[in-house]
Amino acid sequence: QVQLVESGGGLVQAGGSLRLSCAASGRISSSWTMGWFRQAPEKEREFVAAIRWSGGSTYYADSMKGRFTISRDNAQNTVYLQMNNLKPEETAVYYCAADPGGSMWYRSSIAYDYWGQGTQVTVSS
Repeated sequence: QVQLVESGGGLVQAGGSLRLSCAASGRISSSWTMGWFRQAPEKEREFVAAIRWSGGSTYYADSMKGRFTISRDNAQNTVYLQMNNLKPEETAVYYCAADPGGSMWYRSSIAYDYWGQGTQVTVSS
């Protein structure tokens, strides 16, 4: 059973930065895609970023480009999300997810089979 554990969430001022981590209990296979999603109250779950485990190709939602960076540490079996210049409207629960099949539909939450419990990110103004 694959388990994903997020950490690094918390309270940050507008314009500040946070680095989220997602540790997988088992070894992530080369075919997997790892993703980050977020969900604010009364809003749908939103795609943030994704990374192909083998080649390291990265993908971002338009609003995150230039500010967010997704990366991986193969030895530590961990994926990261570096978030810079955070805005109050980005307050949400951030979720780590894994797609063992490496689907092309990585922007959709439906493609992911495993999810972490989420970590709260609160951006104050």
